[in-house]
This record gives sequence, structure tokens and C-alpha cells, in this order.
Amino acid sequence: MTQIKRVAVIGAGTMGRQISLQIARHGFRVALCDIDPNAMAAAEQEQRATVADWIAAGRVSASAKASIFDHLSRSADLPGACRDADLAIEAVPEKVNLKRAVFTQLDRLLPSGAIIATNSSSIRVSKLESATERPGRVANLHFYLPVWDSPMVEVGGGSCTQTAVLESLCDFARAIGILPLRVRRESAGFVFNRVWRAVKKEVMLVADSGVAGIEDIDRAWMIKFGREKPPPFAQMDRIGLDVIHDIELNYAAESGDPGDLPRPILTDRVERGDLGVKSGRGFYQYPDPAWQRDDFLDPALAHDTRPLS
Repeated sequence: MTQIKRVAVIGAGTMGRQISLQIARHGFRVALCDIDPNAMAAAEQEQRATVADWIAAGRVSASAKASIFDHLSRSADLPGACRDADLAIEAVPEKVNLKRAVFTQLDRLLPSGAIIATNSSSIRVSKLESATERPGRVANLHFYLPVWDSPMVEVGGGSCTQTAVLESLCDFARAIGILPLRVRRESAGFVFNRVWRAVKKEVMLVADSGVAGIEDIDRAWMIKFGREKPPPFAQMDRIGLDVIHDIELNYAAESGDPGDLPRPILTDRVERGDLGVKSGRGFYQYPDPAWQRDDFLDPALAHDTRPLS
């Protein structure tokens, strides 16, 4: 089996930032790589703020801060990031052609024994593996946000992924404090996202068809399951509505069913640039979304802002 000691994470969006920080926190060398300087600057700011929050909450000691950042580097230098890596984790947008292009680059730059993993949430590994000369060492390693509070990762292979590669990835996941969930055969959406897909598809249909408003749907969810975690529409805002839109397009391409295409309630927002938390507006407005307010579930004060038809 491959002993994973050094990791390259490609893509400094929210997932890449969190994955790389979790890896560094557990003492592994990790290089976060992105060609966009704005993404890299935002990554550094967010990672430093996160570590400060961990220290304030007692999740890590103040003395651990230096070690975490000693193990984490950020660079636009993809060849440098890959030179000594045992594992590269791709975390770029959910577009097959883009991921295949990144896989081809990684295949050329990584040592021959390195593993290439995708953090894709919906794309089968078999659609990506042929972009490399090492299909047996290509796998899926799909994390969930926030990585440290949703400590699970789906580990799955493609058409010919070596068993030893999957075992190495499971061992690595455990070493960084993450529970590996083995995906026993290929499936669009893997394990949890198949369930999450059904939830988000149905809540958008309920709202889009005028059965209930966004806020009342989220209220029902929170009353039933608790308000500690974001309800469905708020969770989609956190992920990014553009990301959700790309994922829905992948599901539709997989099934060939027009009913799987993104609903207008999602498409309209993406076309306007209302992408959720990162743009300041999505299904809710930020930084003070209604679902986080004290009166959101108060029977005397709560109201659905969508007019009755």
C-alpha cells in the first residue's frame, strides 16, 4: 500500500481550504494550489480565522498554531506542489471537462506511484480515470462541509481502481480524524449525497410549484430535526448555488431525465449571480440570514415572507 505523507490539494475554494487545513492540523505536509491569487488570499484569511476560532473554542492549543501553518503551504506552482506528493486531491468546480484537464496535468506532474483523488460529489470516477495513464490509482475522496464538523469521507473507485489504493485512502482518512465510508460500487452521488440529492430536489420542487415558501420549508425541517445545523435551503446557500446547479446538471446528464434538470428557483438565482453566502444573497440574504434569527421559529413572530396566491 502507498504510505501517504505529503499531499497536494488542487483548488482553493471552500472545499480545498478546509481539506488542506484538516490535513495540516493532523501533521501531514500539504500544499494548497490555485492559479487564482484572489482565491489564495481568501484561503489564507479563512484558514487563519478558522484556526483562531479553534483556539478560542479550545479545540486546539495556541501552541499548535505554528505547527499547523508549518505543515501547510499555498502556491500557484502546480509542478512544485506535485513534485513529492503521495496523493493529490482535486477540488475544482463540478465540471467533467475541467476535472479531466486537471487529472491530465496531475498525471504528468506527480510521481508514478502517487494517487490521484477527486473530491467530486456527483461524478463517477470512471468518467475521469481515462484522462490519466494510471487509472488503477485514481479514486474518489469526497469530503463534506464543514470538514471538521462532518468528519466523514466517501472512498470509492472507478472501473479498475486497485484495492490497495482504496485501503491507503481509508487509512489516510482515519489518520486525519475522518471516518471513511466505503462506496462498494460506482453510483452518481455515492452514499450520503444520494439521500441529500432527494432532499434538495424535493424541497426545491415544493417551493417552485407554490406549495410552500422557502422559509416555511426550512422551519419545518428545523422543528423536526433541530436548529443546530442549517436547514436545506440554507445548506444550499452555504455550499454555493452555482455548485448545486452544476451538480444537478451532472445528475441530469447521468439519468437522461429532463425532470432531473435544475429547477427555475435555482437557475434564476444562479443567472442573477445570487450564489448564496459567498455573494451575499441566495435563498437568504447574508450576513444575517432569517433562518439564524431568534424569532425564526417563534410561533408569535414567525411569518412566511412569500405572498399567498
